[in-house]
Amino acid sequence: MVEPARKLAQYVDLLGLAADVRAEILGGSIVTTPAPLPKHSKAQGAIRSFVGRPFDDDDGHGGPGGWWIFVGVDIQLGLHDVVRPDLAGWRRARLPDPGERRPIDVAPDWICEVLSPSTAVHDRVFKRDLYARVGIAHYWIVDVDARLLEAFELIDGRWTLMGSYEETALVRIPPFEAVELAIGRLFLPRPSSEPTAPV
Repeated sequence: MVEPARKLAQYVDLLGLAADVRAEILGGSIVTTPAPLPKHSKAQGAIRSFVGRPFDDDDGHGGPGGWWIFVGVDIQLGLHDVVRPDLAGWRRARLPDPGERRPIDVAPDWICEVLSPSTAVHDRVFKRDLYARVGIAHYWIVDVDARLLEAFELIDGRWTLMGSYEETALVRIPPFEAVELAIGRLFLPRPSSEPTAPV
């Protein structure tokens, strides 16, 4: 007996999920993830602030400008690949009017994923390969547990590691090298040591 072909999910299938379900479509399969932990949310918000403020929010007001930096928007990269990265950025010339677009069907110029236990394999393997296939030029991976940012650039269709930056680094990272980024500010303070039990 021949097994029926698996139906590959499309964006319409995401619309059928409950509004509070966080989901993407990777290779035709719906992948759900829990809400982020505070340490994940901190890194996401910090990058949105330190990159988004000068490149998006301050456009025409003293910052370099020229970009849209969005958090958690749906991006259609193929019929059976719809991602919702932690952060994504487009040069405004490539996405002039994004306000009502869902999903956005223009591949970003930059994506940043903040790793969590439930997403690390997808972010480091499947999504990394997908992002290369569709020609996204810059990919950052933030590991909040290792307190590390890895920056990749797509060169000749393959990812090249441009740098791994730990929490003491103060760096300029393409495509946002116009501003310095203090890596340690992406993370929550280290937990204080456990109190000593009374003797």
